[in-house]
Formats: sequence, C-alpha cells, structure tokens
Amino acid sequence: MPVPLKAGEVLRGRYRIRRIIGQGGMGSIYLADDLRLEGRQCALKEVEHDRTLPAEMVRQAREQFLREATVLARLDHPNLPKVSDFFSIGARDYLVMDFVPGKDLRTLMMEARQAGEFLSEAEVLSWAAQLCDALCYMHQQDPPILHRDIKPSNLKVTPNGLLKLVDFGLVKLLAPGEVTITILQGQGTALYTPLEQYGGDSGHTDPRSDLYAFGATLYHLLTNQPPTDARERFLNPDEMPNPRQVNPQISVRTERAILWAMELHPDARPATVEQFRRALFGDAAPVSPTLPRRAVSLRETLMLLPERNLLWASLGVTALALLLTIFK
Repeated sequence: MPVPLKAGEVLRGRYRIRRIIGQGGMGSIYLADDLRLEGRQCALKEVEHDRTLPAEMVRQAREQFLREATVLARLDHPNLPKVSDFFSIGARDYLVMDFVPGKDLRTLMMEARQAGEFLSEAEVLSWAAQLCDALCYMHQQDPPILHRDIKPSNLKVTPNGLLKLVDFGLVKLLAPGEVTITILQGQGTALYTPLEQYGGDSGHTDPRSDLYAFGATLYHLLTNQPPTDARERFLNPDEMPNPRQVNPQISVRTERAILWAMELHPDARPATVEQFRRALFGDAAPVSPTLPRRAVSLRETLMLLPERNLLWASLGVTALALLLTIFK
C-alpha cells in the first residue's frame, strides 16, 4: 500500500493536504484546501498502480486513468461530485473533486440500528429517487458510464438533504468492442456485487449491474441487515430472507422492486434505471418469473389487485367461506 501523504504537504503548488478521509489498497482519499480558490475544500483521490505489473500494463492503466478522468470531468449533475482536475506526480495519479460534507447512508443506517429502529421507507425512497436521477444521467452518456460500486458508504447526504454518489474508483466506460481497464482494479464490494462482475474487467457488465447493487443497497438500508452475496445466493437460493420478513413495515411494492433488481441473472432484472424507477414509484410491475419467492398473504394479494377488481375479489372470498361453512 502506498505511503500516505502528510498533513500540510502541497501538491502542484495548489492543493494542501489536511487529512485522510478514506483509504484503499491502491491509495488514499484526502481532504485538501484549494490554495487558488480561497475557502474551497476538495477531495483528492490518489491512485498508485501496482509496480509488480509489466511496464506496458502500467502504461495502459495510466492512459486509461487519464481518459476516464477526462470523461468524469465533463459530468455535471447535482447528485454527482464535480471533478475539477486530474494530474500525475511520479508513479501516482490524482483525481480532484468536490468535497461532499455530511454523513454517508451506512452511518445513518448504523445510527438507526443502534437506536433499535429502521430508516423510514419514505426517507430511503427519497434517496432512491435521487440515485435514479444520477444513474440515468451516467448511463445515458456516450459511451455509457457505469459506477460498479454502489453501496451505502458511497452515498452521502449533504446537510441540505442532497444525495451524492461518490467514489468513482471502479467506474467503467462501455466502449463497444474495447477491453476497458477500470481506474482501480477490483470487482466492488461483495455484498452488493452481481455475479457477472466477479469476472473483473473480463466479465460482461452493463447498466443492469449497477441496478443489482442499487437493489442490494436498498435492501440493506431498509432491513439493517446486509444482503447475502450473489455467490452464496447462487448456491443457496433461499439463503436471503425477503425484506418484509425482516422489516414488515416495508411496502409490498418496494419489496418486489428490490428483489427484481437483485435477480441473479441480468436478463431477469429491470433493463434500465427508468424501468426500475417505475417499479418503485410508478406503474411498472416486476416481471421476473421468480418473484415473489415466499408465499404472498391474502391481504397482500388484495393490495396488489387493481381497485376495480377488489370488490369482486372480496365477494369471491366471502362466497368461498360461505360454501365451506355449508358443506362442513
């Protein structure tokens, strides 16, 4: 692991390091002062490529870093931190982006858990709506941009309630016909990673891979319980309880949308973020043939029926009960 920078060090005569605010196997993330713009704080993401790799591979990785940094710097969306600069010093590459104040969703979830409570579904869905906006924007770029590491700790809420999707360490560009190297090698965080992403850069990932991680994140936030990782679910399909088994306060609609996004095979998931958004908030119903896994109660079945059929369903149940009484 690279030796971290010290507080007070100045990079490129502009960025003065305050402290480490994140750490990984290939570098650290620092809080820094922008000496050119007084009062501005920024986050510096540091990447030092594996020196044991062949020189040609390191060169290609660094070129890819610069290409991807250029693309990220063009992104402009309220739910994404703005990338303002990128540069290299020796064997290390740096990405400069806005510092996002506030707590991440993992911290908020842990606070609720310690208090013996669940985060409210309304609050979690308000964050989900903002994440939908960010992912729609990323996936609609040319070429589409995947985040590939969506999880509660990579989602921060600013003091004014704005959600920010941070840490683009595993971002991938879907350039057709091109082998793409991620900024940081890896597959993401196991609990939120779909099966297809375990192949690393050789695995086939597309926007549905981000949707799996999105669904797994919502599962964790609403249940205070981490989802079973995809490999374990593949071997033991019933290993993971459905969300309402853990937190009965979750609505049937939200549960079904989450489990749809978390289908193991990409073809069984929503095709796009917009389709998933409609399943959460609108008129689209999950179409996966494997849902729901648990038996749905009569009350839940009636809740899912259109209102115009509700009366007929109620009359049918009443008639059935009457017949059972007569022929007892």
